[in-house]
Amino acid sequence: MITVLFLSFIFFLFMGMPVAFSLGFSSLLYLVGAGIPLTVIPQRMFAGINSFTLLCVPGFILAGNLMNQGGISERIVRFANVLVGHVRGGLALANVVDSMVFAGVSGTAVADVSSLGVIMINAMHKQGYDRDFSCAITASTACLGPIIPPSMPMIIAGTLTGLSVGKLFLAGAIPGLLIGGIMLIVTYRIAVRRGYPKGPKPTWKVFWREFYGGIWALLMVVLIFVGILSGWFSPTEASMVACLYALFVGLVVYKDLHVRDIPKVLKESAVMSASIITLVAFANVFGWIMSSERIPQLIAETMLAFTQNKYLIILIINIFLLFVGMFMETIAALMTLFPTLLAVLSQVGVDPVQSAMICVLNLVIGLITPPVGVCLFVAASIGKVSISKIVSANMPYLLVCLFVLLLVSYVPALSTWLPGFLIR
Repeated sequence: MITVLFLSFIFFLFMGMPVAFSLGFSSLLYLVGAGIPLTVIPQRMFAGINSFTLLCVPGFILAGNLMNQGGISERIVRFANVLVGHVRGGLALANVVDSMVFAGVSGTAVADVSSLGVIMINAMHKQGYDRDFSCAITASTACLGPIIPPSMPMIIAGTLTGLSVGKLFLAGAIPGLLIGGIMLIVTYRIAVRRGYPKGPKPTWKVFWREFYGGIWALLMVVLIFVGILSGWFSPTEASMVACLYALFVGLVVYKDLHVRDIPKVLKESAVMSASIITLVAFANVFGWIMSSERIPQLIAETMLAFTQNKYLIILIINIFLLFVGMFMETIAALMTLFPTLLAVLSQVGVDPVQSAMICVLNLVIGLITPPVGVCLFVAASIGKVSISKIVSANMPYLLVCLFVLLLVSYVPALSTWLPGFLIR
């Protein structure tokens, strides 16, 4: 029956069915064929979402949408442009900085490329940047969203395994900044080689005006970090504080958010949250079946029978996850695979926090690799460029991500030092 489970899941995916329902229907077929009471489905679904930590998901989604509706995207762009816009290729550099800042607000890659892409891709094209390059850099830098905290995949990883979400958040800080920093260097070199334009140097008056506009987004990230690290509130409570902060900034400071906009923001946030929570619920049923069939143990035993060399195991898992990320959505893949891979990595002495960072970074790279690179398709839709052109222009940034993945995989301190230093 386990063959039915996997084949039906793959079949439903290729039929175009959403991942959540593919997991649900394949689990249903297995239970019917195995003669297991269907009451297992609601029981396991409820068990999967009955988590206080999981409340982070709707909290941070709502906070991000409130900030976005309140004009945060436009102000982040202006702030970043003031910082680096006067350098050669300044608007492209600003695109990277935008994503690094916005990552600390949204926590998701798709939200990043959707919100900032509309502004940046068209603006870059008007200033003389190649459209495929504009789309590629926007899609690639959006991957910082799930890495730089707060991070939706890290919340899911913590919920699945009981790992500290605060530690997982911090684990992504150094790798995220490292990716962003190297992307800035790569972007500058491309801009110089292609002769992309640079903007005028801003006056101090303009600088301070845009700094005031952008600093509120940075303060939100600081608020989340300081609150969690000081013990003032848990990650879940931090998401609620972020919502109140975003509401205050949108209504009182920026004044771009109006009371009449709130129902629309709540509706959009509810839909986005429901899709993720539904995915978590169905994935828990799927995961329970895999556990009952001892699939995780069999995978672990097979890998360890092949080799017990830690570095080779990490390499095998990286290759496997990069392949999975090409076809499967990040959170869905994390839900179905992370507990199993965590067990394998733990047996060869890899720190659980590092294991989470390895898995998340691998699957996030899948967002910018064909054939199912979601960020590539969103950017292509906004920029009206073919996927093949974006994939070609995106190669330097993909190589940056792969390079940092290797560093994270084989230099544990990049993901474990900060959590260990700040959270005891």
